[in-house]
Amino acid sequence: MTVKNVVLIVSDTFRYDNLKCYGGEWVKTPSLDSFAEKAVIFDKAYAASFPTIPHRHDLYTGRYTFTYSKWGPILEGEIVLAQMLRQSGCVTQLIVDTPHMIRDDCNYNKGFDGWIWIRGQENDRYMTSPRNVKLPCDPSKLRHGGRTTMQYLRNVSLRRFEEDYFVAQTMRTAAQWLELNYDQHEKFFLHIDTFDPHEPWDPPRWYVDMYDPEYNGEEVIYPVYGPASLLSENELKRCRALYAAEATLVDRWIGFLLERMEDLGLLDESMIIFTSDHGFYLGEHGLVGKSIIRPLATGYCPLYEEVAHVPLLIYHPEIKGGWHCDALVQPQDITETILDVLGAKSPIPIQGSSLLPLMKGEDVDWREFAVTSPPIIHGPVAGQRITVTTKEWSLIYAGQFEDALKDNLGRKANFERLEEMTGKIQNELYNLRRDPRQENNLFDEERDVAEEIHAKLVDFLSQMGTEEKYLKYWRKI
Repeated sequence: MTVKNVVLIVSDTFRYDNLKCYGGEWVKTPSLDSFAEKAVIFDKAYAASFPTIPHRHDLYTGRYTFTYSKWGPILEGEIVLAQMLRQSGCVTQLIVDTPHMIRDDCNYNKGFDGWIWIRGQENDRYMTSPRNVKLPCDPSKLRHGGRTTMQYLRNVSLRRFEEDYFVAQTMRTAAQWLELNYDQHEKFFLHIDTFDPHEPWDPPRWYVDMYDPEYNGEEVIYPVYGPASLLSENELKRCRALYAAEATLVDRWIGFLLERMEDLGLLDESMIIFTSDHGFYLGEHGLVGKSIIRPLATGYCPLYEEVAHVPLLIYHPEIKGGWHCDALVQPQDITETILDVLGAKSPIPIQGSSLLPLMKGEDVDWREFAVTSPPIIHGPVAGQRITVTTKEWSLIYAGQFEDALKDNLGRKANFERLEEMTGKIQNELYNLRRDPRQENNLFDEERDVAEEIHAKLVDFLSQMGTEEKYLKYWRKI
């Protein structure tokens, strides 16, 4: 039977190494482990634009948006995936609890025939009561001093059962949409976007007890982003348990959705994609979080494997699953694959390629490297670094930040505080085959390798249409 539907599931901050198919051993994910046995497992999938909103911008446009845009709304005049699919006769639906996509006119529901926003996640301005909220730990240990956590705790104050948790609400809503629509349309695209296992981490207690049943200290459910030394070793261990419990909760409810799809006969006619936007540091490289957000300094930290490397599992009923593909793939390829499967076209070139030939085992000329980066339009003035990943190497390139700071003197003090907090900002090079944990920086010893990769990066940025006013800070190494 020809595939006529696509279901895209994005789980924010879901580390690739949570899953057994990527070597994960600690986090319990039986539903996704079972799904991987039926899916093509992409071993070298990498985020492109970082973090949350830039990633969705990439998915919806099929472009490397970090080269021309920042965290913010879909740009005026941009044609997005849902519009492309609708023009081909495809019904499109968005079901989302990731608040940043919808609130503050961010406009990521653009082009969809229907959309449902599950309210209240993270700092969504949703509930105003109870006025007084008891924080689970000292506010100095929480991001933004607990402001976000307080809003979140108000938002969930009426929650009673597991079914009330956000990922459960989102997957149940998606299942209900499928029940109403599974036989109503010639073809459909359903994007399900859940913010979990992003912080705050407060899954049902029995999930946490799977990992850390004896703990009796403070619950740092939304830790400050920065040096891991801000937390005690016991608190850091608890953070790992809370995160793992959230990931298991996500897995449980994705399993619920997949079972409902099977009940409805949709597995025979639908492609299902599971992926994430980035990972999260839980003490690796001396960091907690995915950037630096401190009272006296904010900025970016290096995008190592724990953050840049993402899971990507794609099920296609007509393609044998359970095997590993080692091609370097990125979100732009997901966009083109969806268009390919649903018979739609983009009015402008997509900067990725369909994954279907790879999934069919065909010999395909593919990219040599993946590029992961925060927006570069402000220059490397806040620790912005571009990560370039090949099958052997990872280059973390800091750009010409001295020149950028001369042009942006107001950012110099913040930059210096970042360096005081996390160490000197510098170029880094790692051999991923010999040093998968990226502990031995070979930039000085293997300068020729770094220069070769950098030259390819500059050429790539030029090919992607990066304006010279942005590119000038990334031309030299």
